[in-house]
Amino acid sequence: MAWFTKQTDNKTARADGESLWMKCGHCRQIIYKKELERNEKVCPKCDYHFPISVDERLAMVADPGTFIEHDRFLAPTDPLHFKDMIRYKERLKMNQAKTGHLDAIVIGEAKIADRPVILGIFNFGFMAGSMGSVVGEKLTRGVERARAARCPLLIFSASGGARMQEGIFSLMQMAKTSSAVAQLQAEKLPFISVLTDPTFGGVTASFAMLGDVILAEPKALIGFAGPRVIEKTIRQSLPAGFQRAEFLLSHGMIDMIVERKVLRPTLTRLLSFFDSAPPTALPTAVGI
Repeated sequence: MAWFTKQTDNKTARADGESLWMKCGHCRQIIYKKELERNEKVCPKCDYHFPISVDERLAMVADPGTFIEHDRFLAPTDPLHFKDMIRYKERLKMNQAKTGHLDAIVIGEAKIADRPVILGIFNFGFMAGSMGSVVGEKLTRGVERARAARCPLLIFSASGGARMQEGIFSLMQMAKTSSAVAQLQAEKLPFISVLTDPTFGGVTASFAMLGDVILAEPKALIGFAGPRVIEKTIRQSLPAGFQRAEFLLSHGMIDMIVERKVLRPTLTRLLSFFDSAPPTALPTAVGI
């Protein structure tokens, strides 16, 4: 043990105290951080796709310089004067300071391969990407802009579900966003939903599973309630890999699993299909 401590101090830590290594949350193997970053934050040992920031996601999928954020200053209030360990207002301030965003989703207009889209990206770092009134309102406004511009809607979800601090106001966003998506689809406008690790609760139970095309990143956890809650409820053991993207694909819940390195060309081809433009070649590494 003393040898291991010595190696950690001398070999794996920088002068500022930050470790050069990290453990994969899926395979539990130790990974060199620089190797992980070079691999677009995908585990080189098991292909688990680590969560990434909003800015990293934007740089990955949108044409450079084309993203224009909408409703940036729309901020949540505290309608229930909620308090758990701390007051909801204080929790909001903490998360706003930590993330630099006012709530758990960034949404705006962008172009992908020169095709216009309304693009929304959840920020799991903001209260676990929970969906409150502001998230529901921004999503609904995004749908309305997609309808007005006659362009596709693309949403990257990463969420623990509804925001308990807003109670029924949060749960209402499930119906609100689902209704908005239904109006979009009634006008024959495409909605592409991309599920990343993790996507749970009221987000999964509403708009996230209503996409015309539903994609997921490899090994993403996707579901409504956690496996322990389900096991206690049904009093049965769950299958291996339950709630992983691969399990959902094999049972017809999603359409495709897409590795991060080929996500942009896959989206490009899907968008070209919906606007009837000549499709580009589908990367052979896509899907399982």
